[in-house]
Amino acid sequence: MAESEFAPKFAPFFSFAGIAAAMIFGSMGAAYGTAKSGIGISGVGTFRPDLIMKSLIPVVMSGIIAVYGLVIAVLIAGDVAPPPTHISLYTGFMHLASGLSVGLAGVAAGYTIGIVGDAGVRAYMQQSRVYVGMILILIFGEVLGLYGLIVGLILNSKKS
Repeated sequence: MAESEFAPKFAPFFSFAGIAAAMIFGSMGAAYGTAKSGIGISGVGTFRPDLIMKSLIPVVMSGIIAVYGLVIAVLIAGDVAPPPTHISLYTGFMHLASGLSVGLAGVAAGYTIGIVGDAGVRAYMQQSRVYVGMILILIFGEVLGLYGLIVGLILNSKKS
């Protein structure tokens, strides 16, 4: 396929920008969620070391956010071919939109999980009945990242 106005040489840049967005923003969300929840867990561990294992759920859920970014980055990278072949601008922008969808949803989910995880484990230390409510709110926060992954997968499946 020869270069045209619909498949210029710079079109793969947008695909790689999508990979970068998915990995960077997804990892930022996961890092924030892990750090913020970890602060709460270390505060709980000082007074109630027996609750640490049950309090690790927000940290695990934050890690899953980074996995969503990794999944979409691998899928986008699989679509990008070496230089003799050209991809269209349409495909490049779809890859960018896919990466941004997953990455920015990952930031939102990580922020949610971090805030809820910190406050939730501290409240759990005070009152054990809060645990189920905390888990439900964490699940709703995680779903934000999952929605971004679903949209990213749909966008990534569009071919020109």
